[in-house]
Amino acid sequence: MAFQSFLQLFTPKDRVFYSLFEQVADSVAKMGKLMKEAVAEPDADKRAAISSQVEDQEHVNDDLTHRIFTELGRNFITPFDREDIHYLASSLDDICDYIYAAVKKINFYKVNPNDTGIQKLADLIDQGAMQIQIAVKELRNMRDMRKITDALVKVNSIENQADDIFDLSIERLFESEPDAKEVIKKREIYQVMEIVTDKCEDAANVIESIIIKYA
Repeated sequence: MAFQSFLQLFTPKDRVFYSLFEQVADSVAKMGKLMKEAVAEPDADKRAAISSQVEDQEHVNDDLTHRIFTELGRNFITPFDREDIHYLASSLDDICDYIYAAVKKINFYKVNPNDTGIQKLADLIDQGAMQIQIAVKELRNMRDMRKITDALVKVNSIENQADDIFDLSIERLFESEPDAKEVIKKREIYQVMEIVTDKCEDAANVIESIIIKYA
């Protein structure tokens, strides 16, 4: 029994790590979708209810990320480099954190999200989160490399589009918004939303590093 327990320490825990990462990827995609729903909702009370769902999902993701780190400390053998597991878990967690921060700011500042910049950035966040979900779920087998690389290329393109939308939104904001307080509020929201796409790209870069090493 003691020898079997010892051997278990060296048994690959691929299923554990892959399962946890896939759950995190689902969480990322769900939060991206909720973000898009939140900015599309004109009713403030209903939008606040969606914000609560985002917060709940962010807590779920925190728990999953903590479980990944716990498994990392518990297991000697991992499906890929320990550093990459840590980087991927952290980068996925960052996506969720910033989505929550963006939705929270929209509610806290009582900003009307019926704004071209916010709407377009929310759409890109939703797209980026879905592409990250696709890429992460392909890591288990790495059989369809084209599917992974296509998703990563799309994430990079989304980040570039978000940069352009951010710049145009800031320009439009300063030209058309007479209320200085609204300028400050919206500028901060734009910044946080653009950071979400940066974090998606960070996660994509980690995934690219993993597939280069192990594909």
